[in-house]
Amino acid sequence: MPDLTIGILGAGKVGTVLSRLLVAAGYRVLISGSGPASKIALTIEVLAPGAVATTSDVVARDSDVVVLALPLGKYRSIPRELLAGKLVLDAMNYWWEIDGHRADLNDPRVSTSELVQQFLDASRVVKAYNHMGYHDLDEGPQPTGTLARRALGIAGDDAADLATVAAIVDATGFDPIVVGTLHDSISLEPGSELFGANFTAEAVQAAVNRFPATERGLEVAAARDVAA
Repeated sequence: MPDLTIGILGAGKVGTVLSRLLVAAGYRVLISGSGPASKIALTIEVLAPGAVATTSDVVARDSDVVVLALPLGKYRSIPRELLAGKLVLDAMNYWWEIDGHRADLNDPRVSTSELVQQFLDASRVVKAYNHMGYHDLDEGPQPTGTLARRALGIAGDDAADLATVAAIVDATGFDPIVVGTLHDSISLEPGSELFGANFTAEAVQAAVNRFPATERGLEVAAARDVAA
């Protein structure tokens, strides 16, 4: 059994699916919603049996690795002091319908994970689990080595952290594909070919390679060239 406790901040659809995947992979899993543990206890018992419903502070304090599965617009509510020194997986995306129209969350000059890293300045952020739909996450896990196994892009600035996250992704049933740094993780965000995709490793890598020439890739490059 993996010797890690993984916490999830966010008990919505993505959070509960990830809880199931991580429990099935043998991890100890803590999960919190936006309020007291009692508010989500029954939901977690039904949808993610084996995970422990608790508070956000306990998740942040007692987990070795923490997954952010919140609406992106709430990222400044994350208990950052308790996450100091920890590896944090950013599974969040910008949705104007939920987050409101936020120019700071929709700036092509920076990825949203870079914003999260700036806020969590004492933590190490890796982008993961954000670009595949929760139905595909739930239905797609397959053992390592399975033909046509589905893949998930990950991005980060530290090789050791990327290796840790790759091992977690593999344990939960998907091939991990490193797409670059946090700056490069914009290729996993809404508006990219990969967002919402349910691809094999080869197809994920091909989409990453195509990104600079896509409409979104050209928009990002133009904005970043002006800012440089």
